[in-house]
Amino acid sequence: MNFHTRKWVKPEDLNPNGTLFGGSLLRWIDEEAAIYAIVQLGNQRVVTKYISEINFVSASRQGDIIELGITATEFGRTSITLSCHVRNKITRKSILTIDKLVFVNLGEDGTPAPHGRTEIRYIKDQFEPG
Repeated sequence: MNFHTRKWVKPEDLNPNGTLFGGSLLRWIDEEAAIYAIVQLGNQRVVTKYISEINFVSASRQGDIIELGITATEFGRTSITLSCHVRNKITRKSILTIDKLVFVNLGEDGTPAPHGRTEIRYIKDQFEPG
Protein backbone atom coordinates (compact mmCIF):
# COMPACT_ATOMS: atom_id res chain seq x y z
CA MET A 1 0.00 0.00 0.00
CA ASN A 2 1.38 3.39 -0.99
CA PHE A 3 0.65 6.30 1.33
CA HIS A 4 1.02 9.46 -0.76
CA THR A 5 -1.54 11.88 0.61
CA ARG A 6 -1.47 13.38 4.05
CA LYS A 7 -4.17 15.53 5.62
CA TRP A 8 -4.03 17.65 8.73
CA VAL A 9 -7.29 17.40 10.69
CA LYS A 10 -8.49 20.97 11.26
CA PRO A 11 -11.44 22.41 13.23
CA GLU A 12 -13.61 22.65 10.09
CA ASP A 13 -13.20 18.87 9.56
CA LEU A 14 -14.73 17.92 12.93
CA ASN A 15 -18.16 16.61 13.83
CA PRO A 16 -20.08 17.66 17.00
CA ASN A 17 -18.16 14.99 18.97
CA GLY A 18 -14.85 16.72 18.24
CA THR A 19 -13.61 13.94 15.98
CA LEU A 20 -13.03 13.81 12.24
CA PHE A 21 -16.35 13.95 10.36
CA GLY A 22 -16.73 10.79 8.27
CA GLY A 23 -18.07 12.76 5.31
CA SER A 24 -14.90 14.85 5.13
CA LEU A 25 -12.75 11.73 5.22
CA LEU A 26 -14.84 10.01 2.52
CA ARG A 27 -14.56 13.10 0.28
CA TRP A 28 -10.76 13.00 0.65
CA ILE A 29 -10.70 9.27 -0.08
CA ASP A 30 -12.89 9.56 -3.20
CA GLU A 31 -10.68 12.35 -4.54
CA GLU A 32 -7.43 10.47 -3.80
CA ALA A 33 -8.80 7.24 -5.28
CA ALA A 34 -9.98 9.05 -8.43
CA ILE A 35 -6.52 10.61 -8.89
CA TYR A 36 -4.93 7.19 -8.41
CA ALA A 37 -7.29 5.67 -11.01
CA ILE A 38 -6.57 8.51 -13.45
CA VAL A 39 -2.82 7.98 -13.12
CA GLN A 40 -3.13 4.21 -13.44
CA LEU A 41 -5.44 4.32 -16.47
CA GLY A 42 -3.92 7.36 -18.15
CA ASN A 43 -7.34 8.96 -18.60
CA GLN A 44 -8.91 11.88 -16.74
CA ARG A 45 -12.41 10.60 -17.46
CA VAL A 46 -13.07 8.11 -14.67
CA VAL A 47 -16.08 7.85 -12.38
CA THR A 48 -16.73 6.20 -9.05
CA LYS A 49 -18.92 3.14 -9.62
CA TYR A 50 -18.89 1.33 -6.28
CA ILE A 51 -17.57 1.62 -2.73
CA SER A 52 -17.82 -1.46 -0.51
CA GLU A 53 -18.29 -1.53 3.24
CA ILE A 54 -16.50 1.32 4.97
CA ASN A 55 -14.96 0.22 8.24
CA PHE A 56 -14.30 3.10 10.65
CA VAL A 57 -11.72 1.54 12.98
CA SER A 58 -10.79 4.45 15.26
CA ALA A 59 -11.35 8.18 15.63
CA SER A 60 -9.10 10.99 14.53
CA ARG A 61 -8.96 14.29 16.35
CA GLN A 62 -8.05 17.89 15.61
CA GLY A 63 -4.33 18.24 15.00
CA ASP A 64 -3.83 14.65 13.86
CA ILE A 65 -1.99 14.08 10.62
CA ILE A 66 -3.52 11.22 8.68
CA GLU A 67 -2.31 9.33 5.62
CA LEU A 68 -4.44 7.86 2.85
CA GLY A 69 -3.15 4.68 1.27
CA ILE A 70 -4.54 3.44 -2.03
CA THR A 71 -3.55 0.46 -4.15
CA ALA A 72 -4.95 -1.27 -7.22
CA THR A 73 -6.17 -4.80 -6.56
CA GLU A 74 -7.81 -5.71 -9.88
CA PHE A 75 -8.01 -4.48 -13.46
CA GLY A 76 -11.22 -5.15 -15.39
CA ARG A 77 -11.78 -4.42 -19.07
CA THR A 78 -13.23 -0.94 -18.39
CA SER A 79 -12.69 -0.70 -14.62
CA ILE A 80 -10.08 -0.62 -11.91
CA THR A 81 -10.63 -1.86 -8.35
CA LEU A 82 -8.75 -0.23 -5.51
CA SER A 83 -8.42 -0.74 -1.76
CA CYS A 84 -7.90 1.97 0.83
CA HIS A 85 -6.35 2.23 4.27
CA VAL A 86 -6.27 5.42 6.32
CA ARG A 87 -3.97 5.67 9.32
CA ASN A 88 -2.56 8.17 11.78
CA LYS A 89 0.81 9.31 10.39
CA ILE A 90 2.50 9.50 13.80
CA THR A 91 1.04 6.53 15.69
CA ARG A 92 0.33 4.35 12.60
CA LYS A 93 -3.04 3.52 14.22
CA SER A 94 -5.64 2.46 11.65
CA ILE A 95 -8.53 4.89 11.20
CA LEU A 96 -10.49 3.42 8.28
CA THR A 97 -10.38 0.60 5.73
CA ILE A 98 -12.27 0.06 2.49
CA ASP A 99 -11.79 -3.24 0.66
CA LYS A 100 -13.17 -2.15 -2.73
CA LEU A 101 -13.51 1.09 -4.61
CA VAL A 102 -14.38 0.55 -8.27
CA PHE A 103 -13.78 3.22 -10.90
CA VAL A 104 -14.92 3.01 -14.52
CA ASN A 105 -12.86 4.35 -17.40
CA LEU A 106 -14.95 6.50 -19.78
CA GLY A 107 -14.46 7.30 -23.44
CA GLU A 108 -14.97 10.73 -24.94
CA ASP A 109 -18.67 9.94 -25.38
CA GLY A 110 -19.07 9.37 -21.63
CA THR A 111 -19.66 5.61 -21.86
CA PRO A 112 -17.44 2.86 -20.38
CA ALA A 113 -14.37 2.28 -22.54
CA PRO A 114 -11.62 -0.37 -22.42
CA HIS A 115 -8.42 0.95 -20.87
CA GLY A 116 -6.00 -1.83 -21.83
CA ARG A 117 -4.20 -1.88 -18.47
CA THR A 118 -3.50 -5.10 -16.60
CA GLU A 119 -1.07 -4.18 -13.83
CA ILE A 120 -0.03 -1.34 -11.55
CA ARG A 121 2.07 1.35 -13.19
CA TYR A 122 4.72 2.93 -10.99
CA ILE A 123 5.97 6.50 -11.42
CA LYS A 124 9.49 5.30 -12.22
CA ASP A 125 8.08 3.31 -15.17
CA GLN A 126 5.94 6.14 -16.59
CA PHE A 127 8.68 8.47 -17.74
CA GLU A 128 11.50 8.09 -20.20
CA PRO A 129 14.98 8.65 -18.73
CA GLY A 130 16.03 12.15 -19.64
